[in-house]
Amino acid sequence: MPELVKPPPLPVTWRPRRGRIVAYGFAVLIVAGAVVMAVHIADPFQLADRLAIVAFGCAVAYVLHLLGRVRVEADEEGLTLVNAVRTHRYSWPEVLDVTLLVGDPWPRIDFTDGRTIGAMGIQGSEKARARQATAELAALIRERGEAREK
Repeated sequence: MPELVKPPPLPVTWRPRRGRIVAYGFAVLIVAGAVVMAVHIADPFQLADRLAIVAFGCAVAYVLHLLGRVRVEADEEGLTLVNAVRTHRYSWPEVLDVTLLVGDPWPRIDFTDGRTIGAMGIQGSEKARARQATAELAALIRERGEAREK
């Protein structure tokens, strides 16, 4: 049986490191590239075209921001999953279990209403860090949620 991890003190937030660096790094590069392109593009392009180039760069940066903001937050009241498009809020009694299988992109959290939601804020590609975060979250679920005894 694996060694049980002690629950971390609340509130706690888990965020990916590499995913945030890549998302926000590329967002800055894309916006900067769009501005440089808009300034140096050939004369047939008018002001509206140049503004559209910058607007497109900003739109791509916003999508990257949605990917960079992902996180899992735990506090006294419950669990908040901030994924790329949606934010989910659950109280502790609604949370059943968390699993991270080898090769999964992120852990899956099971809830009493039958839903299973991916927690994008814990990235499976950050192997040891993801295992530690999942173990800490599982410990919190055992302590506060409706998790089955293991």
